[in-house]
Amino acid sequence: MSSLKPYLIRAIYDWVVDNNLTPFLLVDAECEDTVLPRQFVQNGKIVLNVRTAAVQELDLGNERINFNARFGGVSYQVEFPVSAVLAIYAKENGKGMIFDEKDADTEPTEKQETPKVTRPKPILKVVK
Repeated sequence: MSSLKPYLIRAIYDWVVDNNLTPFLLVDAECEDTVLPRQFVQNGKIVLNVRTAAVQELDLGNERINFNARFGGVSYQVEFPVSAVLAIYAKENGKGMIFDEKDADTEPTEKQETPKVTRPKPILKVVK
């Protein structure tokens, strides 16, 4: 099966834009095969404003995300794998989705059972 992550990124992006908010991507800049403006990377991560007025030729693909943008007045071609996306959210209210740093679509090494939750039986009283 294909990864669910790029579909979630596109859906949240559309929701943010449809609500006239600013979509931000938090990207792991230390992930392999990233082309990012390194001078704006902090603690191995970079936050990217991907609203339509801030980027050109935005492509939210299934494998890679790329676009052209200006950073400090200098034009950059930005490109990174979808697996490098750690979160997508709206700047104004923080609503969006955070992804695990590990790709959640990989096969689990062993099947884990869902823990059973035991709830106490309800106690009913007659009230007159």
